Amino acid sequence: MKKLISACAILLTLTACVAAYDAGPVRPIPGSITYGGHQPRTKLTKAPIGSTFTNQIVDEYGQMAIETYRIEPDRSLTLIRRDRKWDFFDFD
Repeated sequence: MKKLISACAILLTLTACVAAYDAGPVRPIPGSITYGGHQPRTKLTKAPIGSTFTNQIVDEYGQMAIETYRIEPDRSLTLIRRDRKWDFFDFD
């Protein structure tokens, strides 16, 4: 019985972690290419549809953030991912 309760507790914990990680679409922050609903003025005509590229910015916490964008069929950009590079040894 203890094993069943332990297994259920672990399963619920892992489910909560996955649900917290997949919190929905990534929202642009100040510095993002698509912040404020704006798209770049120039169309990315040479880039293949569906291709991705990255953009490095400083986020609202003053840390480096690397954003990944995807080029849609209408040549607009969709922000699909943001990774933060936390610097624990920055003592400024």
